[in-house]
Amino acid sequence: MKLDLMKLWEQYKEHDDQIAREELIVHYSYLVKYIANRLAINLPSYVEVDELISDGIEGLIEAADKYDLHRKIKFETFASARIRGAMIDGLRAMDWVPVSIRQKSKELEKAYAHLESTLGRPAADIEVANELGLTMDKFHVLVRDASVTAMIYLEDLLLGEESASQSKRMIDLLRDDQAENPLEIIALSETKSVLAEAIRKLPEKEKIVLGLYYYEGLNLKEIGEVLNLSESRISQLHTKSIHRLRGRLSRKKSQMF
Repeated sequence: MKLDLMKLWEQYKEHDDQIAREELIVHYSYLVKYIANRLAINLPSYVEVDELISDGIEGLIEAADKYDLHRKIKFETFASARIRGAMIDGLRAMDWVPVSIRQKSKELEKAYAHLESTLGRPAADIEVANELGLTMDKFHVLVRDASVTAMIYLEDLLLGEESASQSKRMIDLLRDDQAENPLEIIALSETKSVLAEAIRKLPEKEKIVLGLYYYEGLNLKEIGEVLNLSESRISQLHTKSIHRLRGRLSRKKSQMF
C-alpha cells in the first residue's frame, strides 16, 4: 500500500501524530543507508558502515522534527544534508584519521595552495612532488594515504575563523525566514562564490569527477566506468581535487582574516 506522504506530514506537523512521525522516519530511512554507503567509499575498513547509519538515523530524526512543511524545499534535500552532517559529526568524534595522515594531508594541501598561487594554474603532479621533495612513486603513495581525508566537510570551507567554523554545519546557515541572520547569509554567499571559482579552475577531469560524484550521485566505480578509468585512478583524481580546493580556500581565508 502506497503511503500518502503529504497526509502523514500533515498529521505529524499539525496534530503531533507520533505514529505518523514514525512512519515517515521508516519511509525515509533509505536515505541513511544510501548516504552511509557513499560516505564509506573514502573511509578505512575499520570504520563500520553501521556506525555511520546509527549517526545518520539521528540526523534523519532531527530533520523530520525541524522540517517546515510549508517551505518550498523537498524533504529529501533538507534531510540529506542533515544526515550527512550527523555522520560527519560522528566521524569527528571518533577522530578516526591518524595524526600522521592528517599531517601529510595538510602538507599536500599547502603545496597545492603555494604552487597554484605562484603558477596561476593547476599544478601538475610532478610539480607538486618536487615541491614536497618526493619521487613520483612516493607522491602517489601520499595521495593514496591522503584519500581517507578527501571528503568535503562543507563547514571546513566556511570563510571564517577556524574556531567559529568548527561547531557549525553549512546546513545551519540555510535561510530561515523566522530568524534571518544577515552576517551568516553574507558568509554563505561569499563561500559559494569562492568555491565556485575554485572549482572552475580545476583540471577538467577533476571537475568531471566532482560533478559526477557530488551532483550526479555516482560512486567511484561508476565514475570509472563512465570515464573508462580504474577506480583507483578516480580516487586519485577525487583526492587531488579536494586538496586543491582546500588549499585555495585556506589561502583565501588567510587573505581575508
